[in-house]
Amino acid sequence: MKMSRRHSALTHIILIGFALWSVIPVIWVVLTSFKTEGEVFSTTLQILPQDPTLDNYRELLSRGDFLTWARNSIFVAVITTVVGVFLASTCAYALSRFRFRGRSASLYIFLVAQMFPGVILLVGLYQIFNNLGLLDTPWALVLSYSTIAIPFCILMLKGFFDTIPYELEEAARVDGVGVFGAFWRIVVPLSVPGIAVTAFYSFITAWNEFLFAKTFLTSREQLTLPVGTATFVDAFNQPWALLSAASVLISIPVVIFFYMAQRYLISGLTTGGVKG
Repeated sequence: MKMSRRHSALTHIILIGFALWSVIPVIWVVLTSFKTEGEVFSTTLQILPQDPTLDNYRELLSRGDFLTWARNSIFVAVITTVVGVFLASTCAYALSRFRFRGRSASLYIFLVAQMFPGVILLVGLYQIFNNLGLLDTPWALVLSYSTIAIPFCILMLKGFFDTIPYELEEAARVDGVGVFGAFWRIVVPLSVPGIAVTAFYSFITAWNEFLFAKTFLTSREQLTLPVGTATFVDAFNQPWALLSAASVLISIPVVIFFYMAQRYLISGLTTGGVKG
């Protein structure tokens, strides 16, 4: 009994330590966003802002370019999420339910695609988008982010679709429902947790990505938030308070997305189609 209590206490101490290690940097950024530049660069350690101010947020929201970058990021993230979820779900359903030549090879190709970093695709995608005239447009980012997100989403949804009994679709087809109807009316409602996870992954991929956006976008009005915020820093100016406020604002859509989808994200991806 004593060993069990000691083991439990040690486990909780370790978990609390890791939790604090993860949360403290976030809290530090939030507190810094309410500080003045003088407090940030002060030689004395100041954890809490001595004179809290919203000037950093006012400056960001009053800048037309920051709001433009926010609209660009929202557009790219939403379109990438819609395209990624649609293509991944339909492809994963075909791989899960049908047997055709090249099926196994397709699964291996999607798996291998996840083993290479996205930077390897940079040169090839740049040449393709240059030939298509898509450079400095949001569609270059939508296509490139979909290229990154879809293989992972397909593999994850395929495994989820495999847990749904095929007999449910057969019963629907007896009632005259076609293949697409069975997918839309039977499989999709039972796969909401898996679809929510893939949507969240696609959104995060498009919202936070920096390298592709930095390479494919050139004009200031086409930039996304990660690239646009980086322009605040130069060799002679590092406005950490302003950057902290920008980080907080950039995180808000992700937090909202997670809050809306959390009951699906934590419900588990192994839930079958039959209960009881």
